[in-house]
Amino acid sequence: MSQKNKLIVITGATGSGKSAVALDIARRLGCHIISADSRQIFRGIPIGTAAPTADELAAVPHHFVAALDLDRQYSAAQYEADVMALLPRLWEQNPVQVMCGGSMMYIDAVVRGIDELPTISPEVRAGVMRLYEEHGLDAVRAELRRLDPVGATRVDPANPRRNIHALEICIEAGVPASTLLTGETKERPFDIEMYYLPMERAELFDRINRRVDAMVIAGLVEEARSVYHLRHLNSLNTVGYKELFAAFDGTMPLPVAIERIKKNTRVYAKKQLTWLRRYPTLSDARLLYDKIK
Repeated sequence: MSQKNKLIVITGATGSGKSAVALDIARRLGCHIISADSRQIFRGIPIGTAAPTADELAAVPHHFVAALDLDRQYSAAQYEADVMALLPRLWEQNPVQVMCGGSMMYIDAVVRGIDELPTISPEVRAGVMRLYEEHGLDAVRAELRRLDPVGATRVDPANPRRNIHALEICIEAGVPASTLLTGETKERPFDIEMYYLPMERAELFDRINRRVDAMVIAGLVEEARSVYHLRHLNSLNTVGYKELFAAFDGTMPLPVAIERIKKNTRVYAKKQLTWLRRYPTLSDARLLYDKIK
């Protein structure tokens, strides 16, 4: 392979097998793996996030895995900054490094770059969260429409997290959030190659269903119960934990919650597949094996 600094990105839908391929490729290249998973970065939830096992972590050095406590706030912008600071140190050891994950905003942040947005102060964050908790999503949406009528039309009206963050940016910056979003791709001083694992949807969905069953056998329910008292945290506002928390609250039977996890994971996978279309130069990850011979 070329000795110019290069980042190999292995991405794709959840459950497609990209982590196993990344591990094998990184082992063959003798490089590290940079995780691009917005939930694996947190400690204490390895089963529900399908985090690398102890053996996998020992076989290949990983970054951004089990790095933060569940109560920490973290963003794609911070991830971009952290990865860009890490890469030069890794390239001193090997001019080729591997990034693996399916968190769309994290991949976009490194590959395309994201606009510089203000850091949200604790006061602003608390104020917007108080509005949401006391008056609901409709109140957040109303305030967002008042401060940024253009941006409000671009945010999924049913997604509390996106609306809350958009409002936080408006308040912190003092200008409409939409005026700060240029959408321009940043130049990177290194080569980027992007790969994924193509798979028929029926096979992918079957893999997802079987993986959820395996997680339950491995102790997913017990893991979720161990963090149930932290269910208000953003780090746990994700598929797998939300459904089990509802079961613990008594709003749905546990078997229904498990089936809902499968369904919601499949929905998420479909969103990932749609997102992949933004990168028409994606190549089949299996081609990597020919390139590194």
